[in-house]
Amino acid sequence: MNYAEIKEHDIANGPGVRVSLFVSGCTHKCPGCFNEIAWDFNYGKEFTKETEDRILDALADPCYQGLTLLGGEPMDPRNQPGLLSLVRRFKERYPEKDLWCFTGYLYDRDVLGWMWEQVPETRKILNYIDVLVDGPFIMKEKDVTLLFKGSRNQRTIDIPKSLREGKIITWDPGDTSMSPNAKI
Repeated sequence: MNYAEIKEHDIANGPGVRVSLFVSGCTHKCPGCFNEIAWDFNYGKEFTKETEDRILDALADPCYQGLTLLGGEPMDPRNQPGLLSLVRRFKERYPEKDLWCFTGYLYDRDVLGWMWEQVPETRKILNYIDVLVDGPFIMKEKDVTLLFKGSRNQRTIDIPKSLREGKIITWDPGDTSMSPNAKI
């Protein structure tokens, strides 16, 4: 797996201050995508154990609320094997921090559908994700007033609650504090 960028001190892709990993490779190719350069699976740098260690070490800083995966397409079956070790180690090392993932796939149709059946890493990765923002970016649905997403068709899903209840439960921003002294 390759990655396009690692952003430290990201405040745009989930609540609080985050480390965000932009993976390379996306087959959705949404018109108007903000990160078109990351569509190519060969773009960027190779994601190695050293890259993973760098991300995890950075997250030790107490300013970080969590880790965000986006891209490109982190849930592409070609990228999931490269991410599994990172998300497992992240949750083992920082159980109090949250993991967000942005995907152009639909949670109910794709992730719980064909991926659940055909991609061995999907079930494991989902057990580590706290919030999944799903759905392709659709230019005619673009809305810059939305919290942590680009178009109205996208959903912000609370994965632990959704898995427990067997239906889509949207993330409640009131459940997440951005710091010990503030609420969204």
